[in-house]
Formats: sequence, structure tokens, C-alpha cells
Amino acid sequence: MEVILLERIPRLGQMGDTVNVKNGYARNFLLPQGKALRANDANKAKFEAQRVELEARNLERKTEAEAVNEKLDGTTYIIVRSAGETGHLYGSVSTRDIAAELEENGFKVARSQVNLANPIKLIGLHEVVINLHPEVEAKITANVARSTDEAERQARGEDLTGRSEFQPEEQEEEVDLSEVFENPDDVELEDFGAEEEEATSETAEETEEAVEAAAEDAAEDAAEDAAEEATEEASEEVSDDAAKEKPAS
Repeated sequence: MEVILLERIPRLGQMGDTVNVKNGYARNFLLPQGKALRANDANKAKFEAQRVELEARNLERKTEAEAVNEKLDGTTYIIVRSAGETGHLYGSVSTRDIAAELEENGFKVARSQVNLANPIKLIGLHEVVINLHPEVEAKITANVARSTDEAERQARGEDLTGRSEFQPEEQEEEVDLSEVFENPDDVELEDFGAEEEEATSETAEETEEAVEAAAEDAAEDAAEDAAEEATEEASEEVSDDAAKEKPAS
């Protein structure tokens, strides 16, 4: 759709420019907000008749915006929110929240004037642009923290997100062969690995032999115990038989 701009629109044009825009953008934003008119002969004549008045009104609004900008630009606002140890918010800070914070501090700003591409979801210092006028914008800082104390620490430059606490994995220290061998230049790493493998194999063999020896000892002990029990039982039986055969006196 072709429209006539009634004020400066960023990345689109200046007041009085005739531009082509998407139908939805024109119907849902430019026309209902009074920022443009359909570019037909009647509206072109209307605009020319009101150009001086529109320019004067625009200059007045710009002057008012510049006065607000002098007080607003560069200011910082603390917004307290709940967040996890790594600083991720249990929710977010939206344009509505920032507009409400500014209003509490005496600045009447609509949500549409808060230029925030995405909601804030992490604690820290976030720069936010406030569009006071098509030609005037203020930059403020949203200090999002879990408490006012943390906000003060962030303002001093501290990083409270916890990301600095995560360290890269420790790398294994290289073995200094000079501490192991008298002539490290004569030792090849492959040989060193082979020696380790051989030592491991020898240790396994020794362990296996120890287990077998323990098993043999246990078997011998069990056999000796069984033999002793059998001898004792035989002796008891002989004693009982002898007692039965002895004549009474």
C-alpha cells in the first residue's frame, strides 16, 4: 500500500514522504496510529494544506521530547526479580515492566516506546532504548538483580551470573620423563607404554597365583580337619566297644 508519512518513521522515511509498505503494516500500525494517510489525491491535498500545522506540531513534540531526554538519558533503574544461581530469571522483564518502572519515577512512557527486541531473561546491566520521538531517543540501563544489594554490586562491575565459576576441565599433566628415567632421550613412549602393559600383566598373573595358592591351602586345611574328626570318631567307637566287652567284677 502507498501511504503519505505524517511524521518521521525510522528506516522508512521523513514527514511528507510517499512510501510503499505492506498492507498489514499500514492497516494495523501506520493508519490507526495517525502516522500516515493513504496516498490518494484527496489525502495528498489534505496533507499539503496541513503541512505547516503538522510541522509546527512535530517541532513542538520534538522539543518536549528533548527536554525529557535530558533528564532520562543515561539513567539506571533497578528491577528486582527472582533468579537461579546462574542468573537466569524465573520469568522475564518485558516492555510493560520497564514502562511501569519509568512511570514510577515520573516518566510517562507507553510500552510501544520501549525498544526491546526480546524480554530480558538474565540478571545484569541491560541497555534499553526509549523512543521519545521519531527523532529523539533516550538510552537507559535496566539493572536486573535478585536484590538491591546485588544490583549495587553489579553497578560496580561484578558479574553475579555465576558463569565465571565454571572452569575448563583440568588437563592431565604430562609426565616428565627426566624424573622417571636417567636418560629420558633413550626411552620411547611406545616402549614406556609396553612396559606399563607388561607390568600390569605381571601383576595380574601374580594375583591369580596368589588366589590359587590360597585355594589350595584352604583345601588342605579342610582335608586335615576332616581327617582329625574321623580319627576322633574312630577312637570314641573303640572306647565304647572296649567298655561293653569288659566283664563286670
